[in-house]
Amino acid sequence: MKESRRTNDLRKQDFTPATLDFGPVQFILARHFGFCYGVENAIEISYRALEESAGKNVYLLSQMIHNQEVNNDLQSRGIKFIMDTDGHQFIPWEKINKDDVVIIPAFGTTLEIEHLLLDKGVDVQKYNTTCPFVEKVWNRAEKLGKENYTIIIHGKPKHEETKATFSHSAHNGPSVIVRDMEEAQRLGNYILGSKTKSEFYDEFAGKFSVGFDPHLHLQRVGVVNQTTMLATETQAIADFIKQLMITKFGADSLKTHFADTRDTLCYATNDNQDSTYQLLETEADFAVVVGGYNSSNTSHIVELCERKFPTFFINSETEIKSRTEIHHFSYPRKQKIVTHQFLPDKNPVRIVLTSGASCPDTLVDRVMLKLAGFFEPIKTVEEALAEF
Repeated sequence: MKESRRTNDLRKQDFTPATLDFGPVQFILARHFGFCYGVENAIEISYRALEESAGKNVYLLSQMIHNQEVNNDLQSRGIKFIMDTDGHQFIPWEKINKDDVVIIPAFGTTLEIEHLLLDKGVDVQKYNTTCPFVEKVWNRAEKLGKENYTIIIHGKPKHEETKATFSHSAHNGPSVIVRDMEEAQRLGNYILGSKTKSEFYDEFAGKFSVGFDPHLHLQRVGVVNQTTMLATETQAIADFIKQLMITKFGADSLKTHFADTRDTLCYATNDNQDSTYQLLETEADFAVVVGGYNSSNTSHIVELCERKFPTFFINSETEIKSRTEIHHFSYPRKQKIVTHQFLPDKNPVRIVLTSGASCPDTLVDRVMLKLAGFFEPIKTVEEALAEF
């Protein structure tokens, strides 16, 4: 189905969802969902590293992507994780040596870790799976730093990608992280000079580069982002900062104080999010979003779906226990919850179905088929596809 839509829409101008009609249940699928190029490339390189490194220790810095099924598969094939997503060490650095293979995950890594590995003689480039769009953000941040702009990073401070981006950014210029619009507005107080340095150091502790001076370093700024954040939120933050600069310095001086950086938004994140907005234009009984519970891009798709539908965030079909019970993740509460009688008693039942960029399509297939199995009589997959 995805291939058919790709072939018929090579320029990606049609973001309307598709419907697979099984009779008593219909699935409304997003135009774009699942693996992006960066994730596919990272997984392919990881498997190649295993094939080419027989007899060697093969390590991943942390999770390849935020999908437990993919990470479990890599581990089952012999890859060992050096640390978890929060940076807790599983394998001490002293056990890593120059003969070992270390794979850099799709999120990238910090300069500090890269230099540590280089000092050990480890080849960090041979199996570096850093997403090209993450590297694009790093390059843009470097350009900003060289042009004496301060880099404002819209991202989650504890996320591996944001930590990597901050490390690269801080190497090139003063840098500060804002988690959301609320933090951007709080940063705005320091741009306008209405709060003190000491308040800044308390309020943004752990989110600014060494030597950062809010009075000095918020005169010329540019905004970049963790590529999996909501694109609309990144743009809103950039527009807010831009307006502050106009207020403080005047429209005629805007280019001196604000750099236009909208080109750092990841196309795959944009496509998935734009497709989700189109899902919100349809009518359905509920939505199912498939992906890792610690996946940033998936969580934002969940946020969007929740604006209109009862939404169930699951990591695989195993969370659907029966026709009357589903286990799912509440992102706001950060915990698993159970919902009973989630399937409405009606005909047909319409289900929105989509997934994050770190979710294999096979998982979406399995979720769809498990849900379809609760209804009868239903059309076969072949019959449903023939009518697509």
